[in-house]
Amino acid sequence: MEMINAHIVSGDETFERGYIRVNGTKIEAVGAMADYVAQDEEVHDLNGALVTPGMIDVHIHGGYDVDTMDADEMTLRQLAKSMYSEGVTSFFATTITQSPSSISRALEAARRVIETNDTSLIGIHLEGPFVNVENAGAQPAEYIIDPDGEQFRSWQQAAGGHIRLVTYAPERPGARTLEEAMRETGAIGSTGHTNATYAENKEAGVKHGTHLYNQMRGVHHREPGTVGYCLLERDVMAEIIPDGIHSRPEMVDFAYRMKGADGLVVITDAMRAKGLPDGRYELGGQPVIVAAGAARLEAGNLAGSVLTMDAAFRNILAFTGCTTQEAVKMTAQNQAREFGLAEKGNIAKGFDADFVIWDESLSVRQTIHRGEVVFQKEEHA
Repeated sequence: MEMINAHIVSGDETFERGYIRVNGTKIEAVGAMADYVAQDEEVHDLNGALVTPGMIDVHIHGGYDVDTMDADEMTLRQLAKSMYSEGVTSFFATTITQSPSSISRALEAARRVIETNDTSLIGIHLEGPFVNVENAGAQPAEYIIDPDGEQFRSWQQAAGGHIRLVTYAPERPGARTLEEAMRETGAIGSTGHTNATYAENKEAGVKHGTHLYNQMRGVHHREPGTVGYCLLERDVMAEIIPDGIHSRPEMVDFAYRMKGADGLVVITDAMRAKGLPDGRYELGGQPVIVAAGAARLEAGNLAGSVLTMDAAFRNILAFTGCTTQEAVKMTAQNQAREFGLAEKGNIAKGFDADFVIWDESLSVRQTIHRGEVVFQKEEHA
């Protein structure tokens, strides 16, 4: 398959008029149309449409009436399929604080889907239960426990080694044992749902921050806190939810100005109600009310989002004034680099043929996953 006359923005390189040649699941060649030589292939003329790498969401609990904690392989597959409409070609199924047995079941179901290697589910984000009850947010407080290296090893075994990211509170007792277990198994620790000081984060050597600003110790002029740590430490990748609800657009822009496009990871933190009408839902066994684009517990705490990644892409552009190339970094390339996804997040020879083709209004026109068209926007007469 060949795509010609495409406006290709890969994160590393831009072609105003370029071509992409796909062979099976991989990219065989990318270049300018001036260098294009036709072959005996199926050719798609994109007439200048924008093409970017498939997006990667490393923090998503669910959507489309599916939740990772359902521990159901069939619905996880349905979630992956539904997210193609957003341009998501890779994601980490994200858990929530629950009983140890419930978490184990969710991890085992996700592992079975990941190991079939036939969906966009490629890893697991363990969010909780090793968090601080003072910063629980929508994490059920009754199941929160202190960091425990042995418990994590047990869960990593249940997950088949596929836990790639762990949100935890580095100030809590037992955090050093958890960090050791994460290092042993290749998982990245993320400071989140935490009251850690700048110094406590520094001591832990944390390199990732979970949903910047939300449920983490804020900035004070005599104590930079976790927010200050995430913003000031250059080697920390900070997640941001650009829905205008979790953080005002101005604060998303503030993070962009502080970190630059190389230091931010756009996420949705979406829950079951994404893609569904306003109404009553649940997250981690807790009732959630969704109204006017916000998901909240009955007590008023935000409970994830209903944000889609294509909306996040549009919003990060609008909130920050960043370039399309920088938006690609924040929605695909940074994630691939941080987690060693060597064949994801770029449009270059040898990479997976994962693309998003956008229309003029920056809506997803088509999604291609490993060389296969998996979503096609309906054209209305």
